[in-house]
Amino acid sequence: MFGYVSINPQALSEDEKHRFRAFYCGLCRVLREAYGDVGRLTLSNDMTFLTLLLAALYEPEEKAFDERCALHPLKPHHAVTHDCTRYAADMNILLAYYKCLDDAEDDGSLRGKAGQAALKKAFAQARTAWPDQCKAVEESLSALSQLEKTKSTDLDALSRLSGHTLGACFVWRQDAFAPYLREMGDALGRFIYLMDAYEDYDTDEKRHRFNPLRALRAQSDYEERMEEILTLEMSRCARAFECLPIQQDAGLIRNVLYSGVWGSYARLREKRKEKQA
Repeated sequence: MFGYVSINPQALSEDEKHRFRAFYCGLCRVLREAYGDVGRLTLSNDMTFLTLLLAALYEPEEKAFDERCALHPLKPHHAVTHDCTRYAADMNILLAYYKCLDDAEDDGSLRGKAGQAALKKAFAQARTAWPDQCKAVEESLSALSQLEKTKSTDLDALSRLSGHTLGACFVWRQDAFAPYLREMGDALGRFIYLMDAYEDYDTDEKRHRFNPLRALRAQSDYEERMEEILTLEMSRCARAFECLPIQQDAGLIRNVLYSGVWGSYARLREKRKEKQA
C-alpha cells in the first residue's frame, strides 16, 4: 500500500526538493504530536503527497517551523503544516493499521501483528474522527480480501477495490472538488496495487501466495500489457488532477504524478532485463 509515491529529485530544483521535505517533516511533526512515536513510525511519502495536494487546492494558512528532532538532532530542518496535515496524518494511521492487519492475516506476520497492536489506540482515534472514510476503506478491503481468497482472476475488480481505499482517503471535504480528488485517489490506488503485485510476483510464487497478476504473467506480451495498464491508471489520475484549479506547488505535484511514481517501476524493469541478459 505504501512506497510507490515519490518525487523524481533529478527533475526538481533545490527549492522544490526542500519544499517537499518540509511537507514530509510537517507530517512527521503532526503524527508525533497526535499519536506519539508510534504515529511517527508510520510516516509515508504517500500521505505527504496528499498533504501537498490538499494544501495546494484549498490553500489553508501555512505554519512554518525550523526545528530539530530526535531523528535529526544536530541540524535544524524546515517543516510546514496546515489544517489538512492533521487529516493526512489520520489517513496515514488508518492505512498503516490496515496494512499491518493485511500482513498479519496473509501469512501470520509477527511484524504485522505487532504493528496492529501498537496502532490500535491511534487507529481508534482516527476512526472516530473520520468514520465515513474508515467505513469506505473497511468495506473495500473486506470485498478485496474475499476476492483474493477465491484467487480471483478479475484483475479489474481487484485493482478497483484497492483503488477505492485510497480514493476515500483523498476526499477531505464533501464539495465540488471531491469527485476529482476521489478519482485521483482511486487511480493512484489501482496503480499502487498493481505495482505491489508486479514487484512481489516472484516472492509470492515461491511462497505459494496469491498474486493477481498470475493469469496476465502467463501471456507472452506480459511486460507490454503491464506497462499499458499502469500507464492507463496514471493517465486517469493525472487527468483528474488537471481538472483542479491548482497553481501552488503544481510543478511539484506534476513531478510526482508524471515522473516520481515511475521510479520503482523503472528500477524493477532494469533488474529483470539484467537477469534475462
